[in-house]
Amino acid sequence: MIQSDLKKIIENLIQTFLDAGRISLDLRKKGLIKEIKFDNTPVSNGDLEVNKILIKRILKLTPNIPIVSEETSENKSRENLENFWLIDPIDGTYDYINDLDEFTINAGLIIKKKPAAGLIYAPAKDRMFYSYGDDLSFELKDGVPIKLNHSKNFDRNEIKFVSYSNKIKPEINEIYKKLKVKKYVRMKSSLKFCVIAAGEYDGYVAEPRASEWDIAAGHAILKHSGGSVTDFNGNEIYYGKKDFKNPSLILKSRNIL
Repeated sequence: MIQSDLKKIIENLIQTFLDAGRISLDLRKKGLIKEIKFDNTPVSNGDLEVNKILIKRILKLTPNIPIVSEETSENKSRENLENFWLIDPIDGTYDYINDLDEFTINAGLIIKKKPAAGLIYAPAKDRMFYSYGDDLSFELKDGVPIKLNHSKNFDRNEIKFVSYSNKIKPEINEIYKKLKVKKYVRMKSSLKFCVIAAGEYDGYVAEPRASEWDIAAGHAILKHSGGSVTDFNGNEIYYGKKDFKNPSLILKSRNIL
């Protein structure tokens, strides 16, 4: 798929994401209907409604590309997927159902098992991020696309990471020492990829956890801002793995590559 096609697809999805975000907040304001899934994680009618909105629009734009979503079983049993969408309609459902603001809406387009484009919207923060190629990673501000500035406020003597927990495991702490991390702040959801791409933080480290739909969109946005996403051994991350499980992760802004 050529870059002009990617650009057209992603730009045609932006308004869908903004609309889905507004609906997610409206549903939360009315009072969400919550359930516990078979894997003991929460889901709400908001998750499912956003899922429907994204799938309908994506199918219209790219009818021949399979969609793998956290909230549906379709295509999850398929093997050897190379070109496909990964959707997480609400990443950070705990925040969403508890009136917190870090939850995000996500879609990443995978081409030849690599992230080719991505969109992430944080409705409660009204921050919309997207990308569709190298050096083509943006945040939409007041309707204007602003290229992400990874060098913003960078201080090599004060390297700051985001973390999914306030308790840092020894293995991760060792990586922090090697990278000379001085501070870390707990942050949920795929928003962490975006704030690293924007230069607000410098990186993130996690042992194997979560699934491919949690990271695909953020991977594209960070990679296209000049950053990197690898496993602990420096290997590139590929998509379409068995059960769509993630390996270990190290996210870095361009500043510390």
